[in-house]
Amino acid sequence: MRPIGIVGNLSRDRIDGGPPCTGGGAFHCARGLRAFGRLGVIVTRSSVDDRRELLPPLVRLGLPVRWRPGEPTTAFALDYDGEERRLAVEAISEPWAAEDALGWVRNSLRGVEWVHVAPLLRSDFPPETIAALARGRRLSLDGQGLARVSAVGPLQLDPHYDPEVLRHVSILKLAEDEAQLLVGGFDERTLSHLGVPEIVVTLGSRGSIVYADGLVEHVPARPRAADPTGAGDAFAAVYLACRATRFSPVAAAQRATALVGDLLVGRAA
Repeated sequence: MRPIGIVGNLSRDRIDGGPPCTGGGAFHCARGLRAFGRLGVIVTRSSVDDRRELLPPLVRLGLPVRWRPGEPTTAFALDYDGEERRLAVEAISEPWAAEDALGWVRNSLRGVEWVHVAPLLRSDFPPETIAALARGRRLSLDGQGLARVSAVGPLQLDPHYDPEVLRHVSILKLAEDEAQLLVGGFDERTLSHLGVPEIVVTLGSRGSIVYADGLVEHVPARPRAADPTGAGDAFAAVYLACRATRFSPVAAAQRATALVGDLLVGRAA
């Protein structure tokens, strides 16, 4: 069974005023893959200064990691009130270049056919970089890279992404607020406007919406009392791993929902 690839920055997170910790799509996707028992190659960046602190928790998950410097490390402050989250951007890393995708990233992903791209902000992966990453691969994208404005301060969302970003995307993962912002909802008609053949909208404790073959189906979840940080990333990684293993879209969402719920409860225990 071939590994899937995860490409994205590490971040330096402060949760509810606590000490800085490792975050970012690369880390939380790796947690999901480890829990699922699927091999993955994690391609990631952070600043040189933060490498010693942020990289070891990722490496300890036991998946192959390919790291390069990206300056500075993206940083967030996150505050939760139940499922409600306030997020502030404290630092923004440089974009991934198409030359990265065609150089060291391509070498790191040799033999990988399914890749999830995990941007933290809109500037992380320009359209030409997405196109380069998608060459010869099936590519999944986190919708944070469409909606999140690259600006320091309280996180801003707006719908003004470059539609070229989606040209080479096979699977799009959106949070509920992102779907509302970008297309005004998550029924067949609204999601079809994005032009992506397969879309999953995560709804927190209410489960997810799967759009595939022009139809929408709701996948319920069992509410769990747990820290939700990284749940969407873990869900996206497990969903892609299931799809790469020939699960149907709905079956993949069901498996990802169950596994991520268990993963979050295990972390809270």
